[in-house]
Amino acid sequence: MVLQSCIPKHSSLFASHYLLLERFLNQSERLVVLTGAGLSTESGIPDYRSEGVGLYDRTKHRPIQHHEFMNDKAARQRYWARNFIGFPYFISKEPNISHSILTKMEEKDKLSWIITQNVDRLHQKSGATKVTELHGTTNIVRCERCSYTTDRGSFQHYIKSYNKDFVAEAINITPDADAEIDIDLIKLFNIPLCPDCGSDFIKPQVVFFGANVASPKVQFCHSMVSQADRILVAGSSLFVMSGYRFILQAKKKKVPTATLR
Repeated sequence: MVLQSCIPKHSSLFASHYLLLERFLNQSERLVVLTGAGLSTESGIPDYRSEGVGLYDRTKHRPIQHHEFMNDKAARQRYWARNFIGFPYFISKEPNISHSILTKMEEKDKLSWIITQNVDRLHQKSGATKVTELHGTTNIVRCERCSYTTDRGSFQHYIKSYNKDFVAEAINITPDADAEIDIDLIKLFNIPLCPDCGSDFIKPQVVFFGANVASPKVQFCHSMVSQADRILVAGSSLFVMSGYRFILQAKKKKVPTATLR
């Protein structure tokens, strides 16, 4: 497996920056934190847009689109072949100091809620409980035909039973449990079928690009933001509207917002 650095180039903070952040946080009694892929780069999970190390800067591959997964069997085959190789690396990652700090803030009642755009469950792995996974999680898979559901770890063994002789090396590790592998090997991969209905429409509980976040989840996040007196954005470019909408809401309400990237 080829391993690459996931941490983008960055400038050191000055003492004055720390003081500004400390003042911002100390003035809050109802802090909501919006986190993105940049929060997990120090855990060894790459992001999408960072210069030099992000997916879009390292490869021409782009994340699968929802309509592509649902309408193209070859796309589902490609997705699961890559995910089968990338998942063990992805699930082995541990929370970093940023996750730990937010968890400690929760334990001390210094934050009201975390809205994360990440699907890696590292917030929960660090002990946080007040978390909404805006884009879902890779840790659960569900059949889009019959709603059969299981955990992703168990499903890895199930995939293996369909692909006992499938072997591939990751050329690149990409976000969200994906891995770049030899394209010629993908056609040798067998798509796992749902053990209940036999369809090949099992999908991780992740909101793929081009799909919408469920309305109840969006409304809950809006309610958290409406109660907040400060918003902290950590590790997000805010390029995707699913997260940026909450910053627009905060701006409309004149809620002070700080960004760490």
